[in-house]
Amino acid sequence: MTHELTASRLASASSNAAASGGWWRDAVIYQVYVRSFADSDGDGVGDLRGVRERLPHLARLGVDAVWLTPFYASPQADGGYDVADYRAVDPLFGDLSDADDLIRAAHALGLRIIVDVVPNHTSEQHAWFRAALAGEPGARERYHFRPGRGPAGELPPNDWESVFGGPAWTRTPDGAWYLHLFAPEQPDLNWEDPGVAEEFAAVLRFWLDLGVDGFRVDVAHGMVKAPGLPDIGRGAQASLIGTEPLPFFDQDGVHEIHRSWRRLLDSYEVPRIGVAEAWAPTSERLALYVRPDELHQAFNFRFLNCPWDTVALRTVIDESLAATASVGAPTTWVLSNHDVVRHRTRYGSLARARAAALLMLALPGSAYVYQGEELGLPEVSDLPDAVRQDPAFIRSAGQDGLRDGCRVPLPWSGAEPPYDFGPAGSWLPQPADWAGLSVTAQTGDPHSTLELYRAALELRRAMPGLGAPEAGLPGPAADSAPDGPAADPTADTTADTTADTTADTGADADVDTGVDTASGDGMRWLPAPEGALLFTRPGFACTLNTRPVPLELPSPGRPVLSSAPVETDGRTVRLPPDSCTWWAL
Repeated sequence: MTHELTASRLASASSNAAASGGWWRDAVIYQVYVRSFADSDGDGVGDLRGVRERLPHLARLGVDAVWLTPFYASPQADGGYDVADYRAVDPLFGDLSDADDLIRAAHALGLRIIVDVVPNHTSEQHAWFRAALAGEPGARERYHFRPGRGPAGELPPNDWESVFGGPAWTRTPDGAWYLHLFAPEQPDLNWEDPGVAEEFAAVLRFWLDLGVDGFRVDVAHGMVKAPGLPDIGRGAQASLIGTEPLPFFDQDGVHEIHRSWRRLLDSYEVPRIGVAEAWAPTSERLALYVRPDELHQAFNFRFLNCPWDTVALRTVIDESLAATASVGAPTTWVLSNHDVVRHRTRYGSLARARAAALLMLALPGSAYVYQGEELGLPEVSDLPDAVRQDPAFIRSAGQDGLRDGCRVPLPWSGAEPPYDFGPAGSWLPQPADWAGLSVTAQTGDPHSTLELYRAALELRRAMPGLGAPEAGLPGPAADSAPDGPAADPTADTTADTTADTTADTGADADVDTGVDTASGDGMRWLPAPEGALLFTRPGFACTLNTRPVPLELPSPGRPVLSSAPVETDGRTVRLPPDSCTWWAL
């Protein structure tokens, strides 16, 4: 089925969400990695005009907002996350008028625009850092410069490691060391210097006055370091991020910065939002970033990292909802982004990726969709070393480089690369077998992943109980659903899945006999066979089968959308392997 949404309907739905406590609370936000979305000028690199020209795709998809990765002036040592000028557009992506045109065009389609802000570090080419290297008085106070250890200061000031590999310190020609938690081209700012806070407040106002609707805060957990910059005492520190306390991340001092930004955002008549990219050891620590006087959302990386296992999924979902509910904030859900292996590849099949998407979009709160996710794109794992540009790949001597594989430019149409990405080639090569995954190839095909996403986002707006955390009281139990003929759900072919389709009647399946639970967001867990999840929201139910074989259970209601074909007689349902189904109650 094909679902087309008009700007007026988007604006109306957005207004309704705002009236119930903020449009962002149940928004679906689409991440655009600008370099890889659409190229308008034929240089092989995506740009702002290319994004603007393709906005109708996002409006038709049914998302509420678009998050743009950095397009600021930058030497591009880390894909634009090394910013040389926060108020200028890099010529690679266009100019300031292109940014203005993009914002206006998005608003005309009922789409909001969220832009990245990078406050943990600048580029080494930023005027401040050039001044620091030149020895201008007071310039080094804006960064973390320290003397080295050892008889001649030849050793780094502490044992901190870069997220990209190697030490987190680089020595300057005069013998001092500066901190960079990422690449050496990205020196960390010292937020204890009052000039840093003043500058970023001015930067935020610059873009807010241009019309952006909010900011995604890069490394929102990193701006404050523990006093004295103490040693950690162990290696492989990147593996500890988000799992253990670290002296360079998730320090309590970051919250005062976010409070000041919230006051700035709230000073605008039209609501603007802040979204934290924050890694924290627990859901409770993450919830601190979205207290009522701090940012509006924080990425839920625990859900992204969750394995394909019902026990783990339910645990993460419950803990995430409980943590954000404790501070009155919405939970966010995300499966892929520009820094991780695409979830189709992580989960091992397109079938699981489609099922995970429906699960995510059925949960209370806000969801993030990474570009190409709606096309079912896999990770590109065979890029030649010569074309890779990820600094993590370069600094780790080729042992990493996964981020390039999820950043390969999108296929829009055509039988061969660059699939209408632009007039010429693409900065990373596209696979020769992506023609069937393009937007044009999938449009109108009821079995395609693109039409599955379009249908899901249409239903998410239309069905009572989906989306907004304030949806209402817990829904009725599954056995109270009316009997009757089932509607034909959107189906999927069995392509790209190696699941065993041997029948399992479910008669010998282990059944969860625990008491069903409900939360204030209107979501209620119900008993389900081992390997399955079943929950309801007002007027709605969702079933997930994570097993490689079919499962049979009582029909929760009338099927309205499924990631794979379901068989039901109105009383019982046969759930396909690795599938998710939505039901109307």
